[in-house]
Amino acid sequence: MPRRWLTYHRSFAQLEASRRVRQGFVLAYSSCVLQNVGLNGAARLQPSVHVRHKALFLLGFCALILCSLNCGTGPKLCSLNCGTGPKDVRLIQHTVFIMKENRTFDHYFGQFPGANGATSGATSTGQTIPLAHLTNPADLANLCNGWSCALLAMDGGKMNGFDLIDGSTLEAYTQLEQHDIPNYWAYAQHFTLADAYFTSAHAASLPNELYAIAAQSGGVIDDGSDYGAGVACDGSPAELVTVLNPDGTTRQTSPCFDFPTLADSLEAAGIPWMYYGGAPNTFSTIRQIRNGPAWSANFVSTDQFFSDAQAGRLPAVSWVAMPEEDDEHPPENWCPGENWTVQALDAVMQGPDWDSSVVFVTWDDFGGLYDHVAPPQLDQFGLGPRVPLLVISPYAKPGFVVHTVYEHSSILKFVETRYGLAPLTARDANASDMLDSFNFTQPPQAPLLLQTRQCQ
Repeated sequence: MPRRWLTYHRSFAQLEASRRVRQGFVLAYSSCVLQNVGLNGAARLQPSVHVRHKALFLLGFCALILCSLNCGTGPKLCSLNCGTGPKDVRLIQHTVFIMKENRTFDHYFGQFPGANGATSGATSTGQTIPLAHLTNPADLANLCNGWSCALLAMDGGKMNGFDLIDGSTLEAYTQLEQHDIPNYWAYAQHFTLADAYFTSAHAASLPNELYAIAAQSGGVIDDGSDYGAGVACDGSPAELVTVLNPDGTTRQTSPCFDFPTLADSLEAAGIPWMYYGGAPNTFSTIRQIRNGPAWSANFVSTDQFFSDAQAGRLPAVSWVAMPEEDDEHPPENWCPGENWTVQALDAVMQGPDWDSSVVFVTWDDFGGLYDHVAPPQLDQFGLGPRVPLLVISPYAKPGFVVHTVYEHSSILKFVETRYGLAPLTARDANASDMLDSFNFTQPPQAPLLLQTRQCQ
């Protein structure tokens, strides 16, 4: 073949290939736009033969970029759900963990339709009594929620010893109604509520909060006592905590531990994380965190969470603490605590990260309050009595009650599944990954912006 014909042949072939690529880009763009603006069929946006090649190329290139990115909130031409974007847990780019204090499932959601709730409870005398409507927060004392009290209340799975843990009173046998916590119920009705979410340890706050960062408590079974007898990780005076040994014996030790946490796994993988809240906190008991560079780099105020959420600066994983008066720990009024949660969720939902976020809202331990479901016993530490869990995300199944057994370690398993991280212990290795609370192929749910209430 003469050289000029060979050159012409190659040029023609290249031109034709380029034309087809450009047309493919434009058709992809058209399909993507039509999918998101509600038109039917790509034919209604077929490219005109009079459009210049350069414009076609630029339009196609923009389409490729748009269909490859999550375009955030507000009006958008394209999202991750069009084209070949991921339709799985990779849609979640921001996991937020909010842990309140000392309420059981039956206490908050015992009357919730479709959930495994109760409106009456068994006592040690063999009676079944109604769960009284708690109208005044001050009527509920700070009930015993420690190791021995939890075992006494659970009574080997009979769940009939809650009247014995605080001087044979019936204060544990109370619950709230929908109008008492209407915003929590609204989240449950709109997103996903878990009715088989158990505390990781049948114990008080510190052991369970350790499970929420490390899938273990290091054997710790209480919140500590005898202030000044122990030494904290920073060298300051501290209480001694009780550790349960594998053989069932106990010992006292200072609250400073060397076991790895999810934060360590995230740090090693280069995945951004943050703890929003004051000090001391649960991470204060982890030596490599408290005395390492993360202490100054990854620990900021709770107020910064609100600004970061609204500005689209949330990291991949956040633990968020609240002021003590808003943690809902009895006898604190639950109303200010619910208001704080609404403000935190509104901040996420009004920010550009909402479309790629999940917020897990739960409570650390049972607080001595009644719950009727016997916890599965996975090992010598737990599980402990149920607490509520709200799964709030554009991809949470709407109006869904999930009955799968979860615990605090399950949230770690979710994060590990999302980022391909190795488990920390047998607990998170065997925990549910919680993916059955999500539908990543559904149209993303819109924000549910709620108003705070006037508290009595």
